[in-house]
Amino acid sequence: MFVLAALVAGLVAAFVVSLSASKALAVLGIPDPGALTSYGLPAVRAIGELAAVVAVGCLLLAAFLVPPQKNGVLDVDGYRAVRVASNAALVWAFCAALLVPLTGSDTTGQPLSTAMDPNNVWRTISLVEMASAWAWTAGLAVVLAVGCRLVLRWGWTPPLLGLALLTLMPLAVNGHSSAGGSHDLATNSLILHLVAAALWAGGLLALLAHARGNGAYMGVAARRFSTIAGIAFVVMAASGVINSLVRLPLHDVFTTTYGLLIVAKSAALILLGVLGFAQRKRALPALVADPTARGPLIRFASIEAMLFAVAIGLGVGLGRTPPPPDAVKVPTLTEAELGYNLEGPPTFGRLAFDWRFDLLFGTAAIVLAVLYLVGVRRLRRRGDQWPAGRTVAWVLGCVVLLIGTSSGIGRYSPAVFSVHMASHMALSMLAPVLLALGGPITLALRALSPAGKNEPPGMREWILAGLHSPVSRFLTQPVVAATLFVGGFYALYLGGIFDSTVDSHPAHVLMTLHFLLSGYLFYWVVIGVDPSPRQVQPVTKLAMVFGSLPFHAFFGVVLMSMDTVMGAWFYRSLGLTWNTDLLGDQRLGGGIAWATGEIPLVLVMMALLIQWSRTDERAAKRYDRAADRDDDAELAAHNAMFRELARREREAGR
Repeated sequence: MFVLAALVAGLVAAFVVSLSASKALAVLGIPDPGALTSYGLPAVRAIGELAAVVAVGCLLLAAFLVPPQKNGVLDVDGYRAVRVASNAALVWAFCAALLVPLTGSDTTGQPLSTAMDPNNVWRTISLVEMASAWAWTAGLAVVLAVGCRLVLRWGWTPPLLGLALLTLMPLAVNGHSSAGGSHDLATNSLILHLVAAALWAGGLLALLAHARGNGAYMGVAARRFSTIAGIAFVVMAASGVINSLVRLPLHDVFTTTYGLLIVAKSAALILLGVLGFAQRKRALPALVADPTARGPLIRFASIEAMLFAVAIGLGVGLGRTPPPPDAVKVPTLTEAELGYNLEGPPTFGRLAFDWRFDLLFGTAAIVLAVLYLVGVRRLRRRGDQWPAGRTVAWVLGCVVLLIGTSSGIGRYSPAVFSVHMASHMALSMLAPVLLALGGPITLALRALSPAGKNEPPGMREWILAGLHSPVSRFLTQPVVAATLFVGGFYALYLGGIFDSTVDSHPAHVLMTLHFLLSGYLFYWVVIGVDPSPRQVQPVTKLAMVFGSLPFHAFFGVVLMSMDTVMGAWFYRSLGLTWNTDLLGDQRLGGGIAWATGEIPLVLVMMALLIQWSRTDERAAKRYDRAADRDDDAELAAHNAMFRELARREREAGR
């Protein structure tokens, strides 16, 4: 089935490219490199992407759809899925490596035989961005293949699944979506689209292989995958619409090759949704009634698998098809770098009301708030109480995340260093404090139902496994958490990382992710109300807070005293006539970093005082209850000891 799907995807991609290959070359002014490159490149890419999807799906099956053995070792179904993922990753690595010379041939118009010369290959990797992306993909896929060969325990399958998804990211940050106007929206939407498609298509292929191989826990695997597929369908549809609207005007949808390919891909997605709904209504009830009744699922899944292969081929062909000329507008300098224009300097009104929604972190803020409120609602329906203060803290943390990434602050952050620093402080110092005070892990453990005896582990058991894993114990060491939190400032800004990646949208996404995760980890250890794999004494918590404060203050002072501007080449390339005093703006950013470090300190100290007060109250209540049970035997023993001591002192005095 995997081989057949790969062949279908490759043939569809080659056929689609044949409709517009000559037009694409004419638009770019590149000589024809020959049929081997023109049709081989899309075919190899489609086969490679399908192999990547298979690797993702097999690791999804091993990690979350079928249970391991009770001792944590992979069961036979999980072991088999991981080994298939290893083979698929090798195919993905081979195709990605082959795409390096194919990309060089396609870019220069040279025959493939010339492009495959080792000297030309290395030159292509260093000069052509897409070829470099394929080289990175090949390297990541090799690491994934080796990792899958070494794994025997379930605990390593979720990280391997993350690595499998990571191999798709070079595709998301290159190509049509990474250039031109609105490339920030296009890139973010493509990231969501690729992740959702890989999980849905890969999970479907893995589930189909599991069913045809008489795998165990078929009903559980199908039920869990149905939930994943439903979410993936919504994400794919929304992200696909956004990406299409960014690249193509509505009036060109039915009149251009590019638009018709979008229509064909949309039709395939709708058909997949209809088949998935039918499978949920027919195949799942049949499996629940009889676990051996796998025929309906196999039939529906086989048709879906072929449709996915066609959709992957259409997607590859779409990436090789030039948009219509009227859809390609010459962007301004600012729009070419940021993806959008800025109307003027960052006044209070623009920072407050000039919003540009961040598809990654803005969506994450909304989803996290909704999931939290759903958990609170579930507890209250059950008759359990949940502190209102925790709910307020979590929602406020999500609001800070939304404002810091999607308001005018997020819009101006890539272009103005002082605004970037304000966003940085909000995302690393304020939002994590509020999120840690929300206690999301405790809420999840209380709201989620535990798996029954002899039942496969579910979400609650996965959270507990991650909470008590060696990785969690390592990261929650006070020294490690503090180093990641504070050291990130120095490595990023003073270590040259910011200066060399200031123009990269993926780098900005990773920076934001680092700010949030390192800040949340630090404050989870210091003031988090959630259970931690490592108990930290109050004195150590105070030492972490007061020990990190001087480093933050010193970092701000260093920024204010610097004579060179970080990222000056990028800020000047934006052509913003109102942002010419770059050194003054950088010193303002240093002042913001120095001043705002006091805000979380106040919140942390208040939280620690409240926690210690409540700890004393609980200890007093426990003491009172113990005294009621034994008629205050402990106090009576203390009094008897003091009476005896006094008696002996009187006798000694006489």
